[in-house]
Amino acid sequence: MVYQRRSVEKAIVLALRYLGGSASRKQVKKTIADNEIDGLDYNQVYETKEGRKGTYIPFDLDFGFGIRNIVSVGYLEETQRGKDIVLTPLGMDDNLEGFPRLDQKEMISAYWNKKNAERAKRKKQQEEQEQIKSQQKNNDEDSIQNPNIDSEDTEESNWKAQLLNQLKKFTPEKFEQFSRLLISKMGVTLDKERGIVHSGDHGIDGFGYFTSDEFRTSRVAIQCKRFTTGAVSEPDIDRFKGVMDSFNAEYGIFVTTSYFTSQAKKKATQGSNTVTLIDGQQLADLVEKYQLHITPITTYTLDEYYLETGE
Repeated sequence: MVYQRRSVEKAIVLALRYLGGSASRKQVKKTIADNEIDGLDYNQVYETKEGRKGTYIPFDLDFGFGIRNIVSVGYLEETQRGKDIVLTPLGMDDNLEGFPRLDQKEMISAYWNKKNAERAKRKKQQEEQEQIKSQQKNNDEDSIQNPNIDSEDTEESNWKAQLLNQLKKFTPEKFEQFSRLLISKMGVTLDKERGIVHSGDHGIDGFGYFTSDEFRTSRVAIQCKRFTTGAVSEPDIDRFKGVMDSFNAEYGIFVTTSYFTSQAKKKATQGSNTVTLIDGQQLADLVEKYQLHITPITTYTLDEYYLETGE
């Protein structure tokens, strides 16, 4: 289902409650997608679009607004860049039926009026002092990030969305090369004779050995699937488990550029030969973890301390 711009505050609060009241932005988004909280599924949470500034995720715009709205009604502690977002006692226990109530709408409106006034004042000062360029006005809601939204909500997911789009465009040969690199970085030594088995749908089945910190070596089967559309289903996991049995693998890892159906997730944990599932978002995390052909860029953003000015 295509994502339609909407309010996601309730989904954020419910996900945080599910996670115990405190979690990273990434964990909250994943929990919403995995559990389809408030009707939001994986595709809607991670769907990408091409805007004037490149690839972006529409859900992230609403997620950023939602975080600020939840802060304004007292459900969420004031956020800190790079830190977990934390529910207040009110956020943990308040009844969400009818959210936002009239009084909450007034609190949200007052919050954004204040933010917009502060933004307008800063912009005027910047223009007068000619220290930095004026903030670019919104051209349309789909192509420009609102300057009031925390960049933390979009900057990481944007490059990862671009990464997944590019992986889906790989030729079968290049994706196989990428998969071998990833598998080796994950600490698996590929078997020279049976390490790579070509499959009919341009993925690979990898087989090798993994030695843990306790010097225990296990046989592991790894499959990487380049799905451009659709999800990995239960039959896909069934076939992979068949490969695992034929290789006498003790466990398996299934990596995809897409995501897994709920039936596939259940099948992965059934029986003695369990399968660890890594979806597109987790795959992007692995690319980041192992720094696979990416260049980190360090920058800084002023927090609210510097942005609050006196009358």
